[in-house]
Amino acid sequence: MIKVTIIGVGGKMGRSIFTILNNDEDISIVGAAELPGHQLVGKDLGEVMGVANNGVEVFDNIYDAAGDSDIIVDFTAPESTISNAEYASNNNKSIVIGTTGFSTDQKSTLNKFLESVPSVISPNMSIGVNLLFELSKNVSKILGKEFDVEIVEAHHRNKVDSPSGTALGLAESVAEGLDVNLNDNAVFERHGNIGKRKNNEIGIQTIRGGDVVGDHTVMFLGDGERIELTHKALSRDNFSKGVLRAVKWLPGKSPGIYAMKDVLGL
Repeated sequence: MIKVTIIGVGGKMGRSIFTILNNDEDISIVGAAELPGHQLVGKDLGEVMGVANNGVEVFDNIYDAAGDSDIIVDFTAPESTISNAEYASNNNKSIVIGTTGFSTDQKSTLNKFLESVPSVISPNMSIGVNLLFELSKNVSKILGKEFDVEIVEAHHRNKVDSPSGTALGLAESVAEGLDVNLNDNAVFERHGNIGKRKNNEIGIQTIRGGDVVGDHTVMFLGDGERIELTHKALSRDNFSKGVLRAVKWLPGKSPGIYAMKDVLGL
């Protein structure tokens, strides 16, 4: 039995993760946490999730929530995730992270903690999206620099980071396929008299509105033809199913940072 603690359990993703993991016979959810002052803190996790009381209290800190767990699942915010990764490192806990929006410095700090424990981190846990990462890299490698690349992503109105971590992951995959540096070639917006498109540009454009779970399209635009690779997420359960795969894959792995492509064998 794999013992799991969910951090950020009260959010939309946290609730979806709870449902998927709670229905798996190999998983035991032994801990949960939310921000101090959150309405779920102090309550029974099973009760607030609409299932039978399970004796798991929702705490407002990882120290009380994660003591009995083997693996921590974290879908929160960058500052919180870094703190939780430090806890995991200091207490020899494996961790699965789906948080996005890290700055370059935050990524560096996070990676230092994650190197000492088995960890899976991905901007998107969906099996389909991770296949899209690989397809985008391979198509870029095949088509080369004769095709222009644009990435368009759409999410619900409440998403706070832009562009999405998934869009950035797709851009990194494209850059790898083209053998170019993403930081030197990424273009995040266009406005005014900007002149013609530069060589090697990787455009990343953002749409926000409604209740869109997550749409991502990678466009390869050539002369006289266009190739589009699209993934549309219709339910957060797609991400949670990927979390389940990662949680069941991690036990027994050596310390280090793994990606979903490792989990999926891509």
